[in-house]
Amino acid sequence: MSTKPLDIVILGLALSSSWGNGHATTYRALLRGLGAEGHRVLFLERDVPWYADHRDLPEPDFCELIYYSDIDAMLAQYGARIRKADAVIIGSYVPSGRELIDKVVALQPKLFGFYDIDTPVTLSMLERGEEEFLAKRQIPLFDAYFSFTGGPILTQLERRFGATKALPLYCSVDADRYGPTREAPVWDLGYLGTYSPDRQPTLEKLLIEPARRLPQMRFVVAGPQYPDTIEWPDNVERIDHLPPTEHASFYSRQRFTLNVTRADMIAAGWSPSVRLFEAAACASPIISDEWPGLSDLLPDGEALLIARDSEDVVAALSGMDEGRRLAIAEAARTRVLEGHTGVARARELAAALRALPASRRSSADHAPEKISA
Repeated sequence: MSTKPLDIVILGLALSSSWGNGHATTYRALLRGLGAEGHRVLFLERDVPWYADHRDLPEPDFCELIYYSDIDAMLAQYGARIRKADAVIIGSYVPSGRELIDKVVALQPKLFGFYDIDTPVTLSMLERGEEEFLAKRQIPLFDAYFSFTGGPILTQLERRFGATKALPLYCSVDADRYGPTREAPVWDLGYLGTYSPDRQPTLEKLLIEPARRLPQMRFVVAGPQYPDTIEWPDNVERIDHLPPTEHASFYSRQRFTLNVTRADMIAAGWSPSVRLFEAAACASPIISDEWPGLSDLLPDGEALLIARDSEDVVAALSGMDEGRRLAIAEAARTRVLEGHTGVARARELAAALRALPASRRSSADHAPEKISA
């Protein structure tokens, strides 16, 4: 198998702005890893105002980043690059993604992949007939469907949705930018994440209620879009947005950090968030809600603590000795640095792309003219 560096084009939701999304940090770790491995990457990002107003990485030094406003104009300018690239990957939640997929298929790329950083949510949307960024009929058009969720959902993608090949591509962490800062703890428990209605009940149970029961302790929630109607206890500090450059310090100043998972991800299992790996890399002991596959990644009681109710959180914050707390943090950090860094994930992606057969674009069953509007 050739080890020649790959030329990859990625059309993703966001690389320049981490505001209100977890895609940017996921792409940054992966693309930095690809760059470190010698691969060439062009990232094409739709220029939208809500990200343009909050860009914290407008000009990355590890890949070429191009903003576009019009799909047709972008494809007219970069169509040749897309045709010549070793692989072209479109990500989930790209604006007008369904239209974009059809037009990229028509360019007949050598290898065509989809990277779903929201797989259980995507499939739930498709079941409801919501096809803004991906249509059911388009799934078989990809040579590979890369999923940030592993486990049984990969079989579901192939058998129920017609994916040619479904492969896990978990999130990862940039080990050069996420590590313990050795700062003194400021908060007893913290959480980093954009507001989500289906995560909020768990946040209430595993952070807000423990804060009420432990008024002598300090808590923090960082992330945008939380409604003004939420009643935060006086000992819960709120930070509206925390750029990635401040994440390591944020995690390092917590005695424990909380991981909360969306309902669709819990149901599917095997969906580690980028925040989980970031916190572990920073040696912040993790308290997490429970979902299938979590202990396969970070064993409960050894590399993190699974909390099923408020009492579990209160017990951890109040009763754990310092030696065990630090041992749990170090066990998680070791596991993540061994297998879940951006470089490790980049190697997985490159190996998967090299192992794929030649594109099926010339097949009559998948020819562009067969695609309906």
